[in-house]
Amino acid sequence: MPGVFTDEHGRAAPLGVERAHLESAVDESFLVEHPVRRQEQLAVDVPDHRLVASQRHIERAIIEGVVPHLVEPNAHIESPRCSNCGGVLRLKVSGESTGCQGDVAYAPFDEISGERRFRKDRHIGTRIERVDLRKNAGQAGEVCDIVALSRLELNYDEMNRSIHPSEVAIAQRYNQPLRALVLAALLFTPALLGAQQPGTNDTAAWTIVPMPQASLVLARDGSLIGEIGKEIRTSVSIKALPKYLPQAFVAVEDHRFYQHDGVDVVGIAGALKDNIFGERRGASTITQQLVGNMHPTLIDRTDRSLGRKLAEQSAAREMEKHYSKEQILEGYLNQIGFGHGWYGVESAARHYFGKSASKLSLAEAAALAAMPKGPALYDPLKYPDRVRQRRNVVLSLMAGQGYISSARAAAAQTAPLVTFPNGGYSAYSPWFVDVVRVQATRAGIPVGEGGYRIFTSLDPILQNAAMSALLEETAAVESQPDYAHPKFVRGTDPRAGGRTTTNYLQGMVVALDPTSGDVRALVGGRDYADSHFDRAVDGMRQPGSSFKPIVYAAAIADSITPNTIFQDTALAINLPNGTVYSPENSDGQYLGPLTLRDALAKSRNVVAVQLGQKLGMDSISSLAHRMGLTSKINPFPSSAIGASVVQPLDLVAAYTTFANLGTPVEPRFIYRIEDRNRKVVLSREVKALAPALDPRVTYVVRDMMRDVVERGTASSIRRYLPASIPVAGKTGTTNDNSDVWFIGLTPDLVAGVWLGFDTPTSITPGAAGGSLAAPVWGKMLARYYAAKPEILTSRAAEQWTPPVGVIFGDVDRATGELATDQTPPERRYTEYFVEGTEPASLKADPWKLFAWGPIIF
Repeated sequence: MPGVFTDEHGRAAPLGVERAHLESAVDESFLVEHPVRRQEQLAVDVPDHRLVASQRHIERAIIEGVVPHLVEPNAHIESPRCSNCGGVLRLKVSGESTGCQGDVAYAPFDEISGERRFRKDRHIGTRIERVDLRKNAGQAGEVCDIVALSRLELNYDEMNRSIHPSEVAIAQRYNQPLRALVLAALLFTPALLGAQQPGTNDTAAWTIVPMPQASLVLARDGSLIGEIGKEIRTSVSIKALPKYLPQAFVAVEDHRFYQHDGVDVVGIAGALKDNIFGERRGASTITQQLVGNMHPTLIDRTDRSLGRKLAEQSAAREMEKHYSKEQILEGYLNQIGFGHGWYGVESAARHYFGKSASKLSLAEAAALAAMPKGPALYDPLKYPDRVRQRRNVVLSLMAGQGYISSARAAAAQTAPLVTFPNGGYSAYSPWFVDVVRVQATRAGIPVGEGGYRIFTSLDPILQNAAMSALLEETAAVESQPDYAHPKFVRGTDPRAGGRTTTNYLQGMVVALDPTSGDVRALVGGRDYADSHFDRAVDGMRQPGSSFKPIVYAAAIADSITPNTIFQDTALAINLPNGTVYSPENSDGQYLGPLTLRDALAKSRNVVAVQLGQKLGMDSISSLAHRMGLTSKINPFPSSAIGASVVQPLDLVAAYTTFANLGTPVEPRFIYRIEDRNRKVVLSREVKALAPALDPRVTYVVRDMMRDVVERGTASSIRRYLPASIPVAGKTGTTNDNSDVWFIGLTPDLVAGVWLGFDTPTSITPGAAGGSLAAPVWGKMLARYYAAKPEILTSRAAEQWTPPVGVIFGDVDRATGELATDQTPPERRYTEYFVEGTEPASLKADPWKLFAWGPIIF
């Protein structure tokens, strides 16, 4: 192992080291740490004749890596004073007057006992240099001796006089001993030489290769809502950028970019100087950074060794020979990372400032240029003040280097640093993006490879309204005095992200356009960072009473009228297994005789089970599947009140049947996908299923569902939406209050909300869909309509008009009979009937027309 060694007890230094290992010599520096009480001469063996042929590379390595702590500022660089500088390295270092720092501490030597001896390799020629450790200390600020770098030409064009700066003075800081003596014998093995000279262009570290791109996921308004790919990057031509953007990066990262050949020797010397005075910084050029970032498997920038630095420098110089400065700078701007997994200026501009890089202001461009020094330290989202200060430094550098005027820099320095919310996305919609990725992949589109533009159905305004309403209402539930479960606290669980289930209250929201099935909003949980599990798509839950409209629709289709009286009373059903099933209402009460309309509005379980028994669960299951449900509906009495699990998205989509007068539509997430050449590679059309219900039946059931909102279990909706907005829907609550639902529709949307625990658990005593889920729905729709008032003003006052074949008349709510003159106004309401099922007095008798007189044409 080549190196410098002296015994701490003062014995003579070994003459040489056998079996030298090149990489250790290149990668390691040797630190003088133990006192030596007399002058010692330490021998350095360099047993490799190829060193002479590689002298130029060795000298560069010494500058950048071997002497990282022993370089004086440029102003102290002096003319050569060394008369015998023919060797690779020669230096003298003064220590403290009380005892020089003389022993070399190096891990491989720790294992060598005093009895073992080193011998000089007799088969390879050597070059031996000396290091003198003087006992007499230098005075404060005194140049103690010279570091001689033989036969090295440096071009310091900023120097006022022509010198040969092959020597760098070493000064001792005031009252502080110079403790680090760095000395290494640099050897080159074939492997290292091979790393510096790659064999083929396609694997060479100097080549500019296509970089991984992201596929962009766009909302229906064209805004960005997500990206799919190994790296979040969108490459952009440097010609499309404002001139001051690349200039900002050059000014702060590599101001001699247009003068050097890929390696800035002047910058290296300056960096070494700063290192010795405690200001550690690198000297890598933009070209070197590009080489390392673009080819991490060939140039590992986390490797601090000289071998890596030499390979990087060689590749940088080679890159400069094959590409123009503009090509290199463009590659750099598209390659560099800006934190959060965002790469390239285009991606950074979109995420931090919500705009394309081509539209960045001067101040915003300078803010991005401030980040490469440390994306985590200069994160505009976390440390805006710190970024603003460094941004102003960048602007000053730009002015000092002549890229912009001082006045323009001063004006930009006063600009506030304003970042875009949601990380540059128009809506927080990671669960929606996951569905898009899966659907595109299943369609054979490799969106994960990047470069695609995916146009989707999501409405950012509605998505944001859904997310905020869910977070607010679930937090409100957790704040109740009797709440006894773990509460959600963001970022506290070390298992966050990859886990499926959580132990705190969760929720789900889905909203669709009923005419097309376009998914306008989808929220799969409270925090995607904590749990990626999509409860809207991947969850299977009992729908509870939100399944009842399907049962009631089957009843109306079977000619049972809404004013038919059913008994809400105790019920016992003998099951095939010998047990008895007795359904109960959620309030534990029985209300006696009720019309079918009132039974749905008040969500009486007993009546729904009676309908299931009367119609047959097979018929109800068949209707559910025609409406779009794909899960199995078990043929048990309890399935009539939602005991069979369903996918939440399926159930919400089934309600489009009520919005479209009997015709359900499939949910649609993707409109089309374009490749990087803007060619459409996938297009999704609206897909309506076969009609599931007669339009007349559907209208009657939907009107019954309006009573659920106006005077039933979902009356809390009217705290958020005015009566001028028609709403129909149904609440749902399962046994033990473990799942609560509200699924509703307006003329514009069909939406559903679910709350519950991933492992079914009672939420709170008395929890119900009307009190927990309905407020989320109401808040979401209220915010959506407030943000889009044109929706309400552009449509007809009443869109839900009866279709042909629906008969209506006034009915007494208490008796279910047609109203008379004696019926009190509070009991009178308008009832709808499918033609042919209406009361006899409402049936049209064509013969009565002649009793009124002749018909005149």
